[in-house]
Amino acid sequence: MKQYLDLIDHVLNKGDFKEDRTNTGTYSVFGYQMRFNLAEGFPLITTKKTHLKSIIHELLWFIKGDTNIKYLVENNVRIWNEWPYQKYQNSLEYRNETMAEFIDKIKNDEEFALKYGDLGPVYGKQWRDFGGVDQLVNLINEINTNKHSRRLIISAWNPPLIKDMALPPCHCLMQFYVSDDNRLSCQLYQRSADIFLGVPFNIASYSLLTMMIAQVTHLELGDFIHTLGDAHIYTNHLEQVQEQLTRTLYPLATMKLNQNITSIFDFTIDDFELINYQAHPHIAGEVAV
Repeated sequence: MKQYLDLIDHVLNKGDFKEDRTNTGTYSVFGYQMRFNLAEGFPLITTKKTHLKSIIHELLWFIKGDTNIKYLVENNVRIWNEWPYQKYQNSLEYRNETMAEFIDKIKNDEEFALKYGDLGPVYGKQWRDFGGVDQLVNLINEINTNKHSRRLIISAWNPPLIKDMALPPCHCLMQFYVSDDNRLSCQLYQRSADIFLGVPFNIASYSLLTMMIAQVTHLELGDFIHTLGDAHIYTNHLEQVQEQLTRTLYPLATMKLNQNITSIFDFTIDDFELINYQAHPHIAGEVAV
């Protein structure tokens, strides 16, 4: 994962300081690209331990078309909690509950979860119902019937609905490509890239999605290409990314998928096995909301 460390180094040395929506401040560059050959190993960063189950559960949540955090919190995935909690804090029903108390209510109170756990029409909604179009189903059908199409695209950016989303999609458009030797590649355009917290998840998530689609369409693995728009390091993450630059890289792990799965909608958490993952200890960092 030298590509990821090169990104950190590039932004630290070339980035401009910018104020931002969260009032945290960032160092950022505009326009950066990384490429990962998926046949060489699974690109899960090794300079800090990354919680793979959260990545897989979030991806399965997207694929289902779900937009409520109830499924995520039931599986101990916390990455989307801040936004609905903030919405609840601004409501008339808020009674100084802590985040833990809020999450407990989401888990155990169906009515409360329906009211305060939904994030609006975020990723899963757009993948599975973009104005009535199931983009994921269409994509797989198109790969199966017209694999050299230049229209193998899924977009999460739906302008009329942006205002209704808890967070406008950061990773907003993906395009797939099948080579002459039947290798499936994916290029992701990410308009906004939180390099310390978000980007490691995004690399792993879309690499895994590419592997899943390749399996169900009987293709080999190509590349994951990650194209970043505003690539930034928050000022409260500077020590964390600099620590990673001092750490030795480990070899990439191998991701094994259950080969009996023939539909992308049939994968469960038990169908993924990460083999030989070596990583340095986890590094904590606060999400900017």
